Amino acid sequence: QPSSSSPRRRNPAPDRRDHLDRFRSWGFADDAYTVVGRRRNYLGRRYISTKGDSGGEAETAPFDGGAKLKQRTRAAESCRQYYNHYLHQQRQQRHGEGGCEIVKPTLPYDYFHREVSRRLIERLDDICAREEGFPLALEVGGGGNFVYDAIIDGCGDDDDLMLDGDDEHEYAGGRGGVRKLVQMDSCSAMLHRDDAFADTYDIKDGSGSSTICETYKLVADLDETPLPFPDGTFDLVVSSMAFHWVNDLPRLLGEIERVLKPDGCLLFALPGGNTLPELRSSLVLAELERTAGVSTHVGPYVDLSNVGSLLTGTGFKLPTIDVDDIQIGYPNAFVLMEHLARMGEGNACASRRERVGLGTFIGAACLYREL
Repeated sequence: QPSSSSPRRRNPAPDRRDHLDRFRSWGFADDAYTVVGRRRNYLGRRYISTKGDSGGEAETAPFDGGAKLKQRTRAAESCRQYYNHYLHQQRQQRHGEGGCEIVKPTLPYDYFHREVSRRLIERLDDICAREEGFPLALEVGGGGNFVYDAIIDGCGDDDDLMLDGDDEHEYAGGRGGVRKLVQMDSCSAMLHRDDAFADTYDIKDGSGSSTICETYKLVADLDETPLPFPDGTFDLVVSSMAFHWVNDLPRLLGEIERVLKPDGCLLFALPGGNTLPELRSSLVLAELERTAGVSTHVGPYVDLSNVGSLLTGTGFKLPTIDVDDIQIGYPNAFVLMEHLARMGEGNACASRRERVGLGTFIGAACLYREL
């Protein structure tokens, strides 16, 4: 308490945070709030993780696994809400019509993953030289059922893909002769996203229904724990748009080589190093102008020139790399970032900023429009 003789301040100085909140309401000082008000938290973030206390060098993980898990969980929950609303509408419209089958809808944000998975599974028709195909397959990063949909696509109408035999436990088999598919993912919500439409994958005929391809779903961490399978288990390992978020990709490839049979096949697709160049350039230039610094917003992605040496270094033989260019146009940068978030492909780099100002996003959108 001040003494009676000490001067009193008639107008106390306002708090700096009040000024910043007032500026934020107008939309100009979001960057200043990030740089000044959050500097202590920004420098104190755990960008580097050290294993053990032996005093060795710190190991830097490029991606934040916890943030990526939250992003994919939110994306899966939004899809499930869409499914629930769709099922409710369909049941109300078909009330009283009897046992009519409800067809699985096409989600508006699944177009890219669906197209990549379709192109990936088409390669099975070219590389499958064995008569029995690949009966037992493992999918690494099996959220969304994109690979499974591509495997069974058109199998009910193609007699060449059906198996002969009267065994009721025998499955018809999909593309590449895949009869059983083990789907493994670190996100449980994404892995079980389409469980409400599991009955729509059966072939209906006069004698009943038969399953094209049996599936088994398993939640497991892809970064730290080894694959929970014995050596030489699978004929095929497939992965679509999952390897680019793995921190230790050589270790995972070594585990995949271990669980594959001697004549097995690894088939995967991931984005190349030149993915989203316009968005990356726009965010870098806008952030450099606003904050005089640059952080990671897009990627980093694996350079295609290093994929071959990465495969041969982990024990794979005869690696073959195909490059497909998929060009998609968006009206502006905000629509593109919304689609990336709905896909679960948002920024999860460990070196990302905790907060990005509104001015940076507006500047990036203006630059993106001019590219």
